[in-house]
Amino acid sequence: MLKLAAKMLRHRKGSAVATLLALTAGVAILTSMGLLVESGLRFETAPRRYAAADVVVAYRDITLTSPDGEEKVAVQLPEGGTVPAAVADRLRRVPGVATAVADTSVTAILPNGAATGHGWSSTALTPYRLVAGVPPKGDDEVAVDERLAGSVVPGGEVPVLVGGTARVYRVSGLVRDAGPGPGSAASPAVFFTDEHAAAVYPRQGRVDAVGVIAAPGAAGAGLVAEVRKVAAEAGAKAYAGADRGLLEQSADQAAATLLVQLGAVFGGYVALLVMFVVAGTIGLAVRHRRRDLALLRAVAATPGQIARLILTEVGLISLLSAAIGVPTGWFATRWLRRELVGRGFVPDTFPLTGGVLTAVAVVVTTVAVAVGAALIAARRTVLIRPTEALGEIAVESGRNSRIRLFSGFAALAGGIFLTTLTTALKGNAALGTAMGLLCLLVLAVALLAPWINRTAARLLGPVLRAVWGDSGYLAAANLRANAQGMVTVLTALVLSVGFGGSLWFLQDNLEQQTVAQSHDGMLAQNAVLSAAGLPDTALAEIRKIPGVVAATGIRNTSIIPDRGEDAAGVQAIDPDGAERTMDLQVRSGRLADLRGPAMAVSTMQADSNNWKVGDQVKVWLGDGTPATLRIVATYARGIGFGDVTVAKDVVTGHTAAPGYERILVRSEPGTDVSAALAGVTGRYPGSAVTSTAALAGRLADDVALSAWLNKLLIGIMVGYAALAAANTMVMAALARGRELALLRLVGVTRRQVKRMVHAEQTGLLGVSLLIGGAIAALTLVSVVRTLTGQNVPYVPALGWVAIIGGTTLLALFTTVLPIARLLRVPPIAGIGGKE
Repeated sequence: MLKLAAKMLRHRKGSAVATLLALTAGVAILTSMGLLVESGLRFETAPRRYAAADVVVAYRDITLTSPDGEEKVAVQLPEGGTVPAAVADRLRRVPGVATAVADTSVTAILPNGAATGHGWSSTALTPYRLVAGVPPKGDDEVAVDERLAGSVVPGGEVPVLVGGTARVYRVSGLVRDAGPGPGSAASPAVFFTDEHAAAVYPRQGRVDAVGVIAAPGAAGAGLVAEVRKVAAEAGAKAYAGADRGLLEQSADQAAATLLVQLGAVFGGYVALLVMFVVAGTIGLAVRHRRRDLALLRAVAATPGQIARLILTEVGLISLLSAAIGVPTGWFATRWLRRELVGRGFVPDTFPLTGGVLTAVAVVVTTVAVAVGAALIAARRTVLIRPTEALGEIAVESGRNSRIRLFSGFAALAGGIFLTTLTTALKGNAALGTAMGLLCLLVLAVALLAPWINRTAARLLGPVLRAVWGDSGYLAAANLRANAQGMVTVLTALVLSVGFGGSLWFLQDNLEQQTVAQSHDGMLAQNAVLSAAGLPDTALAEIRKIPGVVAATGIRNTSIIPDRGEDAAGVQAIDPDGAERTMDLQVRSGRLADLRGPAMAVSTMQADSNNWKVGDQVKVWLGDGTPATLRIVATYARGIGFGDVTVAKDVVTGHTAAPGYERILVRSEPGTDVSAALAGVTGRYPGSAVTSTAALAGRLADDVALSAWLNKLLIGIMVGYAALAAANTMVMAALARGRELALLRLVGVTRRQVKRMVHAEQTGLLGVSLLIGGAIAALTLVSVVRTLTGQNVPYVPALGWVAIIGGTTLLALFTTVLPIARLLRVPPIAGIGGKE
């Protein structure tokens, strides 16, 4: 059987190559995607910050009930939670504990860069060691990481912006990160006295974590259990062993999370697309070989032997595709990793691990789909009597399964339902249905394609005859007769147009709306920025500058709705005069009521959660503190300014850094306050003045960078869909050798044959563009209107020209060139050739 299968493939090179191409590309894409996800899942952050601690007590996530109320969901705290400082005293009294050290972290800005500030006693938990000088003894002393020291030596002075206040400290000593492995900690560190570190920590009475160091010989399961009891009573968790690495706020950990999220969002859709294309391509290849299979049946081959032959052929192609596709996917992943590193998504230290499990899963899944598609395509030829099989291959069967018809209408009904659901859900929830809507509509086209082709052929017949004459008549007749054979071609074209015209432009719309809303809603001309945070005193100074109309301090954070949904972005502001520095486009309520435990929300967020003005909403602040906030306003420009706006007092003491990240400044027309603002920033190291126009440009760059990864993945999906379309059209064209030879033998000229093919392609392409464009437009309009409120989506210049023109060129080149090759074969030779 193996020898026969190899011979069959060798004499069917066209379909074999096309099948191999589809399988290899699919395996490569799935391998690359799977390797990224597997690397993210396998990644474990080694304990570094708390490497010397045996157990660490911290509060890093909360467990909430999912929106459907059926399961518990662990949600990471955006700001990092805290534990009561008194927990350290309680842990010191646990038998077997040598010491318990409370650790706090604050952002500190030095002349040579940013650092993280801690209390000196926390060095017992860390890899930092004193290499010069002595530990800090007073509130005016600091031990500095040697990477930031520059020319400063112990005894010298250094200005440090910490806790929103600029101070000059005496350098008592220099420290070095002596941890194992290449490189150093995520960021340099400076160390104050424990008392001063607690004083500048914004969340008074609390600490980031408590590290427990066991007495000699006491470390063990018993100690961990006792520490867990104390942690649970304080509403925190105890982390021991490798779990301590979960507390590391490293770039590697963030990269691992990103890769897993990408797999969750795109992996399933990419896998479905690949399986869809593989099934369609193999089904078409087997369909073109019905004559071979029927002849084998006629010479006494049993159905079982035919099935084994098909399985052997598909198995051979699948193994060859795996041998090529898996290494190709691995090299593609290496390239993708370099791109991610170059754009800052992934640090250079993040490793690509695994690959064996991914390769096995991809190969097994692809082979299973390929074998299933082949058996389904050949099932009727295999099962019916040999004489019937020979008769059916002579004429295209007009029969189609009622199950297929019913399934097609069911998929269409599901797509229509998701269309209404997308509009009804609104907000972020609409994004979850967009891909489902697109896939269901394409599936409906694939299932109903025979009926679509026949109907289109009848409707297009008069048009084709009027334009192409006799060739148009032949084209219409061919489209009607070959309605079943053109199913895969129509589906592939609709797939490429639908994906390209919806997903790509959806990303463009989100990007354009973010920048447009930020630009249109910005009333201030200048902004003061600071990584460490600017205090209220800086805001007050700016407001007193002559010519300043209004100034608004802003800090970004997040909140988590009580029902276990994703965190929502928050801008915490000083509400005084905010309406004069930013126009959020308020739809209901008033921003002036933003006082106390209140919040204003975007219309998108309000629609997603069925919120309205006056509602009391239970949320968790970024550090895990529960709060109940009253909605006082809704606004339209949530994409540009954030989904939630609260007064600064709501989040004071609940963010990792105090003060304002930026202050928007509006001045009187014709008044330049830049010099005065520079005078203020000069007293706060690490702060700077910029124009809001430059700020908008920076935002556009950030949004474009964020969109790059989404567009890359979408481009892979669209590209693979286009490859499928090209593949199937070439296969369909090359399978027409006998048909074209017969037409030429009965008197049809080569010119008439070419015109007939052009007419067929025009009709098929027109139907594909019409249906694919309608699916793309329906998906795009539904989602964009829901997310942005725009009834007409933004389509970049030449966008639709590229989609329509690219699809047209694809269809022409993948049909005209193969047909031209077939027409070079003499009709007598062609009529006796393979199907």
